[in-house]
Amino acid sequence: MSRFSILDLSTVGEGQTVRDALDNTRHMAVKAEEVGYNRYWLAEHHGMRGVASAATSVVLGHVGAATKKIRIGSGGVMLPNHAPYVIAEQFGTLEALFPGRVDLGLGRAPGTDMATARALRRDLDAAANRFPDDIQELQAWLDDAQAGQRVIAFPGVGSHVPLWILGSSLYSAHLAAALGLPYAFASHFAPDMLLEALSIYRARFQPSAQLDQPYVMVGTMGVIADTDEEAAYYFTSAQQQFINLRRGAPGPFPKPVESMDGLWNEMEKNGVEHTLRYAAVGTRGNVDEKLRGFLEETGADEVIVSFPIYDLDARLKAVDAFSRLSVFEAAGH
Repeated sequence: MSRFSILDLSTVGEGQTVRDALDNTRHMAVKAEEVGYNRYWLAEHHGMRGVASAATSVVLGHVGAATKKIRIGSGGVMLPNHAPYVIAEQFGTLEALFPGRVDLGLGRAPGTDMATARALRRDLDAAANRFPDDIQELQAWLDDAQAGQRVIAFPGVGSHVPLWILGSSLYSAHLAAALGLPYAFASHFAPDMLLEALSIYRARFQPSAQLDQPYVMVGTMGVIADTDEEAAYYFTSAQQQFINLRRGAPGPFPKPVESMDGLWNEMEKNGVEHTLRYAAVGTRGNVDEKLRGFLEETGADEVIVSFPIYDLDARLKAVDAFSRLSVFEAAGH
């Protein structure tokens, strides 16, 4: 059966501070470990007032120090924003602090708007085009030193931090397969190419030193509450957030509202519902049924869940309720 993990963006809600968001992330990670999730990943985004995980490796240190055994990692580091050598040092340091617990998920997108991307990368096209070469360079920095090697990443050298390829397109499926790396698809916000990408990855997979057979992770959003109406109420925060992003007006993570009527037009409503169609929202029974169908459709080895709930107590309750689903318990967490 499939494993279950958590994806967090250290969400900064309306009326909250970055410190509040990072404290909430710590509470979430501790709860995730307590109830048996497999991994706790954080995502790199920049210039967004609703996301506090821009310095991803720093926040992973915060999470690692608060936990003891759950795997921690990036979902992901946007590698073209960085020199591979620097990422090797950062994740080599994390591996030294939290041995055997660190994952390094890698993405190609900038993780922000184009204006901020230019501030990050300077040369956007060249940075993205180097992505496959940068991955292999990063692998080399994390590998054992070779005889006569003059430059090493320290910490980093010999750490063998496992790499993942993250994506939402067919390009990422081809790349993960060619490199023989585990593949995580961002179906929680980009569902359209999911099944074709998984088919390509599995069909073209080439075994590597890290992985001998395909391994697939898929993303979903999870909102569980005592009633479907309460869950739908909490989910309006995510719906508002996506509308704000599409309008080019990102901000803090919105508080939930009783109704989305008047907050979106019909075209926006259709677009958001299509984008978030894999979200599992409702009572435990309905979420369990939705997830079973999702797993049957994808055959995924692992599901990574984000919990877009404004109130921390309600979010922690959902994290706990999710761990009590029959589909979660069947995975042997």
